[in-house]
Amino acid sequence: MPEVESYKQGTPCWADLSASDIEAAKAFYSQLFGWELDAMPARPEMTYYMARLQGRYVAGMMQQMPDMAAAGMPSYWASYLAVDNADEAAAKVTEAGGTLVYPVDDVENGGGRRFFAADPTGAQVGFWQAGSHIGSGLVDEPGTMVWSELQTADVPRAVAFYEAVTGCTSQTGPAGELSEYTNFIVDGKPVAGAMKPPMEGGPPFWMTYFKVEDVEVAAARAAELGGQVHVPGFDVPGVGRLAVLADPNGAAFSIMAAESTAAQ
Repeated sequence: MPEVESYKQGTPCWADLSASDIEAAKAFYSQLFGWELDAMPARPEMTYYMARLQGRYVAGMMQQMPDMAAAGMPSYWASYLAVDNADEAAAKVTEAGGTLVYPVDDVENGGGRRFFAADPTGAQVGFWQAGSHIGSGLVDEPGTMVWSELQTADVPRAVAFYEAVTGCTSQTGPAGELSEYTNFIVDGKPVAGAMKPPMEGGPPFWMTYFKVEDVEVAAARAAELGGQVHVPGFDVPGVGRLAVLADPNGAAFSIMAAESTAAQ
């Protein structure tokens, strides 16, 4: 079901944007996906914006922190994996060869507990222990998260890390033009993927996919709004049609339209 009430440990549950120009980001995504944005006071002099569709929160965004901007950090989408206990998961990170980037802390108003880590290949990811906020309350609908994917040069090493930290399992097999694709499995179901980057040399990262009705229409609209089309629409048999975009601040994300029943 598109509406979500809770997430199993190891499942991607949230994504948020760190934007170099938050006003440009708000305008872009609200027009592209139809998001309504609620301003939430966060740290001193900082506002966190919660994107809402059909009355449920689906993603977040904030102005990039000054120290990140000064260090030349690009705008980016961050993925969060659900955990039952953030402190226990953080302890497992170092045991599994990862690095804590930001320690466990409490989110304002009892929303939850979180921390950021880098897996052994260098990809950064958030971990979220739900409080009053479970993560995205609506998925697999136009304008919401539909998939999360780790892109790293050393997939086996990274997968072993996530299995150790969250208890998920994995399944690797051939995938069309790709030599292979790995699915992270929770309760017998694929919840996220992992693959080698299409082009060598890029940093490892987690890619967020948002669902759209029509990839070409959405890509054209993104370009009209000041974004870029990095990879035009292409088909993945058994999955659907995809494209890779960037918003006006340069943050990369993907869009996906599910393969129709008739096509299958």
